[in-house]
Amino acid sequence: MQSARADGRLIERLPLSAIDETHLVRDRMGQDEEELAALISSLRVRGQQTPIEVTRLADPVDGMSHGLISGWRRLTALRRLFEETGDERFATIKALVITPDTARDAYVSMVEENEIRVNLSLYERARIALKAVEEGVYPTTRAALQGLFGSTTRSRRSKIGSFAVVAGALDGVLVHPTAIPEKLGLALAREIQAEADFAPRLRATLTGARRDTPAQEMRLLGAAISEARNPAPSPAAEAPRVTVMDGALQGYDNRRADLAPGIAARFSRRERRIELTGDGVSEAFYLALREWLKNR
Repeated sequence: MQSARADGRLIERLPLSAIDETHLVRDRMGQDEEELAALISSLRVRGQQTPIEVTRLADPVDGMSHGLISGWRRLTALRRLFEETGDERFATIKALVITPDTARDAYVSMVEENEIRVNLSLYERARIALKAVEEGVYPTTRAALQGLFGSTTRSRRSKIGSFAVVAGALDGVLVHPTAIPEKLGLALAREIQAEADFAPRLRATLTGARRDTPAQEMRLLGAAISEARNPAPSPAAEAPRVTVMDGALQGYDNRRADLAPGIAARFSRRERRIELTGDGVSEAFYLALREWLKNR
């Protein structure tokens, strides 16, 4: 019996009040009420079929002797059932009491159970990797992604890594982060990495906007990406106009020409080179010129 208990092979019944669900930073950010209602209905009729996983706490606090590792949904459902019915059948929970070798093992156990039972969103996966780094479980985000999601494909892990960029920049500001679809999340990650001011601007936009529904927030995110990719050109950012005659730039070879306020150009036919200089040669000018060249 002692060996079975030590190996985590012995299912025990523990009081609901003995479980500390905050022992680990949870990977799941929210709970689908329909899914939870279905689980509550099943528990009401059939009882608990699958045990949760907990670990014994070295320093119990407020009567909580065990920390939750996996099984948050079952614990939540049983607590609601007990509050609703007062039935002693729902006052305890079946649990495997395990002793993870390291904190990493505990986090991996939590993540793997949710990967198997109810898939998490890409944002939730990314966020728990960041939280594991914050908790000192892993030294870097890359190590956390490899450690927590080592069993998934490299492509999937790469996408979670992209969402980690989004979570790192926008967590706490987003109201509906789990609703971000894959394509939108990857596009957000690219813009956040490409432009230092993108994330601060987006945070300010989101903070001042109404976002009662996921659709409203997704529209704001999509609009921010479109604006970043297609900035409104300033008067000084118009593409240079030159006159081409007989295949040569008449009067421009190796001469400085003022194209617009704050923007001058020099063209070398021999070197096949154009130089743009001046106070007006800004990032906005470059982006507008790039778009013009791509679409001409």
